Amino acid sequence: MAEERVLWEDLNEGDESISSGRTITETDVVNFCGLSGDFNWFHVDKVAAEESVFGQRVAHGMLVASIATGLQVGQMEPKIATAAFMGLKEWQFRGAVFFGDTIRVKRTIGEKSEHKNPAQGFVIYEIEVLNQDDKVVQKGQWNMLIRRKQS
Repeated sequence: MAEERVLWEDLNEGDESISSGRTITETDVVNFCGLSGDFNWFHVDKVAAEESVFGQRVAHGMLVASIATGLQVGQMEPKIATAAFMGLKEWQFRGAVFFGDTIRVKRTIGEKSEHKNPAQGFVIYEIEVLNQDDKVVQKGQWNMLIRRKQS
């Protein structure tokens, strides 16, 4: 049986939700290196990273953004009837995420607009990725296509 999802009409600008947490591990980073091909030294070289501006190895920004999408879809209530992720807008990397940091996603419903297909509509999600200290480490807007009620 399909899980009940919130439709476009039921989303209200300003509604906020926060996901559960997800700790970023060394295994996450190593796996992302293999998947992406990004083996930059500040992700994988402990000795060199200790002498960097960060003072330690950091997780890939795109790894954190990818995990954020999973937290928003799978670990946040209400679950929304997403038809498609249409793009990022003004995405910013505001702070480093280190091995052992725990991130959460704060989603605020932004502007809604019509789509040419009456079965769906656009919604802008204002997204903040927070670390365990509630510091914003990434933020921006996700342009989402959301299913609508059947007419």
